[in-house]
Amino acid sequence: MKIVFASTPSQEEEIRGLVRYIYSTVFPLYFSDDEIRTFEELKVLHTSSEQFEDFSTLKDAFQVMTSIQTIISILESPTLDDHYSSLFDKNVSNLQEFGLFFPFEYDQFVEAKSMKNSIFSIYTKAANELII
Repeated sequence: MKIVFASTPSQEEEIRGLVRYIYSTVFPLYFSDDEIRTFEELKVLHTSSEQFEDFSTLKDAFQVMTSIQTIISILESPTLDDHYSSLFDKNVSNLQEFGLFFPFEYDQFVEAKSMKNSIFSIYTKAANELII
């Protein structure tokens, strides 16, 4: 007999929060609003109830969270060095094993970072809000 612990709703919410963070903080560093909108339409990192069934154990949910967090850490680093490439690819592969669509290569981010000029994006969380 094997005992398996199911993922918790808080883990599912954490995964959704990490995906929102990628869209609101990481992607705007590299891509235009139109490109990010296209990623939404293509369902990049889309998490549905079916995906959560694919990583329904505690171990699986932690692997997904860790992979997303690692990708975030790499992409938020000040410089994208070649030594991050294999780690990035490994974590993208982990996400794809769990049915999460993340169709990017490391070199795309290296190239996008060198071409991105503006940091203003409709996807970026506002630094402050004016209540009228």
